[in-house]
Amino acid sequence: MNGRLPLRIVVAALLLGLPLAGATIAGLPLAHYLEFPPTTRPTVIPQFSWGAFCAVALVPIVTVTPFLLRLRRAFATLPRRTPPFRHFPWWGTAALIWTVLLWAAAWSTIPLFSEVRRFSFTPLWLGYIVIVNALLWRQRGYSLLTHHPRYLAQLFLLSAAFWWFFEYLNRFVLNWYYQGVEDYSGLEYFLAATFPFSTVLPAVLSTHLLLRTYPRLWWGIHSAWQLSPAHPERWGALALLLGVIGLTSIAIFPNQLFPLVWVAPLVLVASVQSIAGQKTIFSPLIHGDWRPVWVAALAGLLCGFFWEMWNWGSFPRWVYTVPGVQRFHIFEMPLIGYSGYLPFGVECLVVAHFYLSTPLQNDQTSDY
Repeated sequence: MNGRLPLRIVVAALLLGLPLAGATIAGLPLAHYLEFPPTTRPTVIPQFSWGAFCAVALVPIVTVTPFLLRLRRAFATLPRRTPPFRHFPWWGTAALIWTVLLWAAAWSTIPLFSEVRRFSFTPLWLGYIVIVNALLWRQRGYSLLTHHPRYLAQLFLLSAAFWWFFEYLNRFVLNWYYQGVEDYSGLEYFLAATFPFSTVLPAVLSTHLLLRTYPRLWWGIHSAWQLSPAHPERWGALALLLGVIGLTSIAIFPNQLFPLVWVAPLVLVASVQSIAGQKTIFSPLIHGDWRPVWVAALAGLLCGFFWEMWNWGSFPRWVYTVPGVQRFHIFEMPLIGYSGYLPFGVECLVVAHFYLSTPLQNDQTSDY
């Protein structure tokens, strides 16, 4: 672990420094991006553009369609399994009741619940995390909560820093801002934001483990397209270069390259892992096993749906200002924006495995 510490520091420095390098190249004042907390204010956005919408939509359509077609063809060969019967645990039922009550309070406009509403987002997601772990325990007899509580606690700490990093990146692209926090002091804003930020990685990784237990979601993808490049070290170097260019460029062309906020950090971290000789979430692709990547993407999308749904009726809440694609909303999120949750789910696993010594690091496929 100590041998990896310098590498982790270098990667963190790249993630933070490259966007600033882009701002320097563009001649932009750096002080604007270094404010902390990085509160984001409303901004004027370009009008909707069918060209921009189609260009952004083409990427998820091209990448996801082959997986859906393969899942459909392989469904008839799915073996039938009878999982061992386990009762849903009492602590899962308690979390379900807790979450429903908090959900009602979060969307209530009754003055009596105004203070509860302001601080309901973190308890809502704590309830979600416990419910998902309870479902996992019912499916497989284990969960992060019951078998790896120390690792789960570490995920909460890493997650807070992880999402603050995306708040920092948002200063360069201005794709979202928060309503209902205008009267917060810097310290109040930092505390009010850090607690919900800390639930991101625990939610996505718990969801990933749960989805792994449902073969219908990945059957046929376990033996798909093999990616065995002749010179993997060259491909790793090329991916690193693309990640560096992507993170640097978002400050220079924010309205055109805003999707790279969700892709470039993933490419950079995974390429550094590969160059350093570490296993990555992409390593099984050599054997045609796309399950870790596919299920992680689904976990990000599922969590994204709940994030957007609960945000919709909550206050404070976030609002999107994504250039060129602000149409066909599901809750506050433009439809095409949900595609960003696919690489984000993969990114969550990559970052967790890179920065933490996880009990799951050598167990990518044991539940498949």
